[in-house]
Amino acid sequence: MRTLPMATTPFQHLSSSPPFLSSLRFPTSSFASSLTGFTSSRRLALFHLGTAIPQSELLGGKTLKLFRMEGNMLEAGTAGNMAQAAVSEGNVLEWAKTDKRRMLHVVYRVGNLDKTMKFYTECLGMKLLRRRDIPEERYANAFLGYGPEDSHFLVELTYNYGVDKIDIGTGFGHFGIAVEDVAKIVDLVKAKGGKVTREPGPVKGGKTVIAFVEDPDGYKFELLEREPTPEPLCQVMLRVGDLDRSIKFYEKAFGMELLRKRDNPEYKYTIAMMGYGPEDKSAVLELTYNYGVMEYDKGNGYAQIAIGTDDVYKTAEAIRLCGGKITREPGPLPVINTKITACLDPDGWKSVFVDNADFLKELE
Repeated sequence: MRTLPMATTPFQHLSSSPPFLSSLRFPTSSFASSLTGFTSSRRLALFHLGTAIPQSELLGGKTLKLFRMEGNMLEAGTAGNMAQAAVSEGNVLEWAKTDKRRMLHVVYRVGNLDKTMKFYTECLGMKLLRRRDIPEERYANAFLGYGPEDSHFLVELTYNYGVDKIDIGTGFGHFGIAVEDVAKIVDLVKAKGGKVTREPGPVKGGKTVIAFVEDPDGYKFELLEREPTPEPLCQVMLRVGDLDRSIKFYEKAFGMELLRKRDNPEYKYTIAMMGYGPEDKSAVLELTYNYGVMEYDKGNGYAQIAIGTDDVYKTAEAIRLCGGKITREPGPLPVINTKITACLDPDGWKSVFVDNADFLKELE
């Protein structure tokens, strides 16, 4: 799925590339804060959970009547309904842990598409998989990565005509790329006129050799020296205001696994690596908490991550139950019928879930 190209209309069908991959757009002035404008969502008949119901509604505003029987308290009336709802909620949260999920791609805005593509292909070794120019909507986008879309994590770069300067903000951190020789890539970046913000060397407190470089818009890339990996585009780092809250949300609502957590009191920050597979073989989300910092400016550059799921309806329910905000109700996109749902995490970071089967159909 290609989500949120930043054009002036909320949604638009693209005819010659997998259409749902570019179905959601940003307004030129700012990113769309919610995914609206679709036809009413429809739910699967077999999935009858509904939204999370507050306890006050379950109780109908009345106190439960309790009956004492042989020393045991038995709840009458709505007590049975509450137990039933609890079982259903437990089922959907357990399902989220076993759903077939994968990080598909990350979307963000750039100020010069050709210049950025040149940097990514010549310096970072990515391949251009697809580019689309939509002059009538005054935007263009490009999809780059290290392998085919059905098995690799990609970047989607979006350029809005006339928007040449990007405000990255303070919330987005960096992307991570696994390479076999960090120094070699750094030398190449320098030779091409790129910016190196951290020279190659061991990470503080560890042995892994890393370096940091910046693309033409100032997006940071951490280069991590590793053995060959099936997923070189391996990290997206976002800053959060409450790490424990975020870990709980991504574990329960997104079905991610906490791969590791490391506190760095000397530098006053803590990180948590979350994902659907080991760090050396799959893309992961790196959540960072800086001591005492609860809120961040998100700017207008970074947009969202797209994630595959076997059921967008159950996914939306799990997100609701965990306190996430649904910004696009689950259901099919107009015309193309690809099913998606979109949400915000507790810090306001956006993710879009797309039906796995529909995703593969569109790629065909």
